[in-house]
Amino acid sequence: MVACCCLSLESRIMRSFSPLYYGIKSLQARGDSDFHFDGYSLGCDLYNGKWFYDPQGPSYTNNSCPIITQMQNCQGNGRPDKEYENWRWKPSKCDLPRFDAKKFLELMRGKTLAFIGDSVARNQMESMVEVPQNRGNKRMQRWHFVSTSVMIVRLWSSWLVRETTEKIDFAPEGVTKLHLDAPDDKLMEFIPNFDVIVISSGHWFAKQSVYVLNNEIVGGQLWWPNGSPPMKVNNVDAFGISVGTILSAILTHPNYTGLTIVRSFSPDHYEGGAWNTGGSCTGKEKPLAIGELVENGFTNIMHEKQVSGFERAVKKATSKSKLRLMDITEVFSYRHDGHPGPYRNPDPNKITKRGPDGKPPPQDCLHWCMPGPIDTWNELVLEIIRREFEGNR
Repeated sequence: MVACCCLSLESRIMRSFSPLYYGIKSLQARGDSDFHFDGYSLGCDLYNGKWFYDPQGPSYTNNSCPIITQMQNCQGNGRPDKEYENWRWKPSKCDLPRFDAKKFLELMRGKTLAFIGDSVARNQMESMVEVPQNRGNKRMQRWHFVSTSVMIVRLWSSWLVRETTEKIDFAPEGVTKLHLDAPDDKLMEFIPNFDVIVISSGHWFAKQSVYVLNNEIVGGQLWWPNGSPPMKVNNVDAFGISVGTILSAILTHPNYTGLTIVRSFSPDHYEGGAWNTGGSCTGKEKPLAIGELVENGFTNIMHEKQVSGFERAVKKATSKSKLRLMDITEVFSYRHDGHPGPYRNPDPNKITKRGPDGKPPPQDCLHWCMPGPIDTWNELVLEIIRREFEGNR
C-alpha cells in the first residue's frame, strides 16, 4: 500500500495541510508544449532550502513496510543510529507537506503511475508502495488499489536505451551494446498504458558496455581494445545522449499523453574510493551543513549531461507533451548520512568497522535507507502531480 511512505493508502490518512500557492517558471520551448524545471517560481523554489530536524520522525517504520529490499532495511540490518530518519526537506519560501496518502489516491483516481529505471528507481518505488511481495513478472510489477482504481507499476530498464549482445564490428558477442540513439524497445511497448511516469537512470553507465550510434561503435566503458580507433563517446557523454533519446521517444510517442517526471541524478557518497575500491560512508549520522558540501565532479557532470539531454528532448516534443525535471541532485548531495553503508544485510556477524589496516568493510553508499531521505522524493512527486491536476494553488 502507498504511504509516506509505506503507510496504508486506504486506511490511514496523513495530517492535512492548508493549500499553498506554488507557481512554476516554464522552461522555454517551442509551441504550446508544457515543460518545466519543476519548483522554480516567483513564490517557491522547491529545491532551494535546507534540511531540518523533525522530532516527529518518519510516518512508517522498517517493520511496517515488508516490501523493503533487505539491503535498504538499515534498522533491520543493525544500524545503531536513527537520527537520519528524522531530517526533512524545507523549501525556503514554502512548505513541502508530508506524503498525504488519501490525496495521492484521489489525484490519481483511475490512473497508472510507473517508476522506470534501475535499482535506485526501485528504491523510490518501495518508498511509496507497501504490499505483500509480488511474485509475478519480475520485469514489470503492479500494485492495484481497488477503491480508486489506481495502479502503481515498476519497470526495470538499466540504461533506458536498446541493449543487444550480438557481435558488432570489433565488439564481440556477449558484451552489452548500448544503442544510444534507440530507446528500450520493451519499455516503449508499455508507455501508452501510463498516465504518470517517474523515470531515472545513470549509475549503470559505470558498468561495462559498448556504445553504438548509427550502427557504429563510438565508445565504451571498461571495454576498449588496444589498437582500436580513439573513442568518440565516454560514459558521461553516453548518459547524456541516452537521456535525450528516451525522453524524445516518450514525448513523441503517438499514443502517450501523460506526465513525465525526470528524477535527476542521485548522488552517491563514497569517500576514499569507489564502491569497489574501498569507498566508505561509515559514521555519517546527520546531513552536511551549509558550507560543508564537497563538490563531486562526477555527480556534477552527470547532472549537467542529464539536463542537456532533457533540453534536447524539449526541442523535439509536441504540444501534447508534459515534462518535468525533479531536480534532487544538489538537495541530496547533503545527505551522506542516508545510505546503508556497511548495514546491507541482517547477518549479526557482519563487519561494520574498519580493520587493523584501516580499510573499511564493503558498503552501499548509493542506495538509500528506508525510512530515510528517499521518502522526500515521493513528497516531491506528489506535489508535482498535484500541480498538474489541480493547478498552482
